[in-house]
Amino acid sequence: MHNQDALSIQLVQMEIYWHDARANCSQLEERLLSQTEHSDIILLPEMFNSGFSMRPDQVAESMHDETVQWMAAMAKKLDTVIVGSLAIREDGDCYNRMIWMPPSAKYQYYDKKHLFAMAGEHERYRAGTERVVVQYKGWRILLQVCYDLRFPVWCAQQGDDYDLMLLVANWPDARASAWNKLLPARAIENQAYVAAVNRVGADARDLVYAGSSQLLDPLGDTLINLGDKQGVSCYSISLDTLKQSREQLPFLKDAEAFIIKN
Repeated sequence: MHNQDALSIQLVQMEIYWHDARANCSQLEERLLSQTEHSDIILLPEMFNSGFSMRPDQVAESMHDETVQWMAAMAKKLDTVIVGSLAIREDGDCYNRMIWMPPSAKYQYYDKKHLFAMAGEHERYRAGTERVVVQYKGWRILLQVCYDLRFPVWCAQQGDDYDLMLLVANWPDARASAWNKLLPARAIENQAYVAAVNRVGADARDLVYAGSSQLLDPLGDTLINLGDKQGVSCYSISLDTLKQSREQLPFLKDAEAFIIKN
C-alpha cells in the first residue's frame, strides 16, 4: 500500500550520446521499461538528449518535436512524471529548459536562470527569469538546473515555499568537490530534500563527468549516491519526516524575508 505522504524518486545516471536525441531516448526507454519498481518521479540529467551542447543550432528542438513527445509518451506509459532538460527553441531564442512532464502531458517547465558563461552558454541561450515551484501529490517541488546550484539566493526558500529541490546537471569531474559540498549545503540551509542527477562518461569536448547523482534528506544526509557508473536508483521520501524535522529544528522561522527582483 502506498503511503500517502511518500514520494518515490528514481534517479537515472547515464552516459549521453553526443548530439543524438534518438539514441539517447532509445537507451533511456530500454532502461526505464526494464525497471520493475514504480516511481512517482523519474529524474534525468541536464540536456539528456544531446549532452551539454553549445550548438543549439544543431540540437535545439521545439516543444512539439520528438523529444518532448517521447517524454509525454513515456510518462503516460509508465504512469509517472518524467523530468529532465533539453535545448528548446522558441520565438527565435533557445533555452536550456527543464521540463516537468506528467502522465496527463500537461507539462510545466523552468528555463535555466544561471547560464554557464565559462562555456559560452550565455551567448547561445537565453536565461530564464522565473523561479518555478511545481505542486504535486501534496509536495511543493523547486526546479533547478546545474549552475543554479552555485547561487544560494536563487535556491533559497521564499518564505518556506518548497519541500523538495530537483536539480539536473552535466557537472564535470574537475569540479566534483564543489558538487559534493553544495548539494548538502542546499539541503541543510533550506531544510528540504534535494534530488540531483548528473551524467557520467566523457563528451565530445573530452570533458569527463563522474556522476555522483544524489538524494539528500533535509539534514543534508545522503540517502542515495550513484557513484561514477551508469545506473538507476529509487528511494521513497516522506513529507511527514520533513515536517517533523522542521518542527523539531525550526530554523526557517528565523530566516530573513526577501523577494528576488530580476
